[in-house]
Amino acid sequence: MPTNDQTQSFRLGDRTVNRLGYGAMQLAGPGVFGPPRDREAAVAVLRAAVAAGVNHIDTSDFYGPHVTNQIIRAALSPYPDDLVIVTKIGARRGEDASWRPAFSADDLTRAVHDNLRHLGLEALDVVNLRIMFDVHGPAEGSIAAPLETLADLQRRGLVRHIGLSNVTAAQVREGRGIAEIVCVQNRYNIVHREDDALIDALAADGIAYVPFFPLGGFSPLQSATLSAVAERVGATPMQVALAWLLRRAPNILLIPGTSSVAHLRENLAAGAVQLADDDWAALDRIGVG
Repeated sequence: MPTNDQTQSFRLGDRTVNRLGYGAMQLAGPGVFGPPRDREAAVAVLRAAVAAGVNHIDTSDFYGPHVTNQIIRAALSPYPDDLVIVTKIGARRGEDASWRPAFSADDLTRAVHDNLRHLGLEALDVVNLRIMFDVHGPAEGSIAAPLETLADLQRRGLVRHIGLSNVTAAQVREGRGIAEIVCVQNRYNIVHREDDALIDALAADGIAYVPFFPLGGFSPLQSATLSAVAERVGATPMQVALAWLLRRAPNILLIPGTSSVAHLRENLAAGAVQLADDDWAALDRIGVG
């Protein structure tokens, strides 16, 4: 894996992972539902990621559902000793491919056991509790009840570490009063910057922040700025967007997803992209104001 001073490692629970990881969502079928069109290609991507030095894979048993975890097990088990598999619970898929909350104690317990079974593990390295008060983004409300259920599963030895996903800063504070939180996974990228203050606060406490949707949602003007910087540094616009995230804060762990080995290698090459201060400032401005 290409490395520079932006792409070192960071603590995730009691493990250390490379800051460029891999998100398995795109290994399922269209809409993250059903099987992939090419299962062998999905297996190849996972094996190429690990061979390139990726040791942090993000997944969930509600991708498919069950599909990505089954492919991960087929491709990588027995797992390398340094591989950290992070999954999430708190949602389920309807027969119409909808995303539905699944917060009850029974739902969460069943989800942990489903992840264990499909991944072929005795304990899950990290489980993110996905908050589903609003499917489209964070919404306020107490997370105490579902988090206490997850903390109980941790005490039973089924879960090693706990993270939170799709949460507000207030919910992070509430959650940290209930259990040790090792990561927060929210939507964030060079344009969508609502979590700027939260990222800095988590960095000060050594807690990882994992942005989902790290690429996309850019206006034509924002895309033009990305393209101009990319041309100057000899990279693609998406590599530049990832490089910006790596430089943004040391606790940011990236999990860009793809179903293509060629695209995987392009994403990982973002670790070698060096942004001059002027380029950094130009990029930083497009998401502020």
